[in-house]
Amino acid sequence: MEALNYEQMNGLSLAYLGDAIYELHVRQHLLATGLTKVNQLQKKSRDYVSAKAHAALFALMEADDFLTAEELHYFKRGRNAKSHTKAKNTNVLAYRISTGIEALVGYLYLSEQSERLQAMMDWIFEQVEAGRTQDVESRK
Repeated sequence: MEALNYEQMNGLSLAYLGDAIYELHVRQHLLATGLTKVNQLQKKSRDYVSAKAHAALFALMEADDFLTAEELHYFKRGRNAKSHTKAKNTNVLAYRISTGIEALVGYLYLSEQSERLQAMMDWIFEQVEAGRTQDVESRK
């Protein structure tokens, strides 16, 4: 694979790649839980991949002081990027936070921090499955 310079990429480009990487991790995780019906897989994946889920996860990342300064920098590059697409089924803030999460994943992937990326995904799976994201959403 051709090496990409993540330091020179804009936040939306990082998010574009990060979205695919994040989705792949979630799909692998859901299949590993034993789910096999596509309809069930699609419904369950929303708990992880929706903009609302990303916003709740980011709130937990902040509360748990989960991100490094460098990771927060790349999150902000995605969150603050000027997107020409509109938020669907969510508010603009949640959409922007979601873009930030995706940019963070893109950064971790392109910077070859596979152990940190896997640790973050494992942490995300734990938060969702423990119901912590639902707790955050219900407080809003």
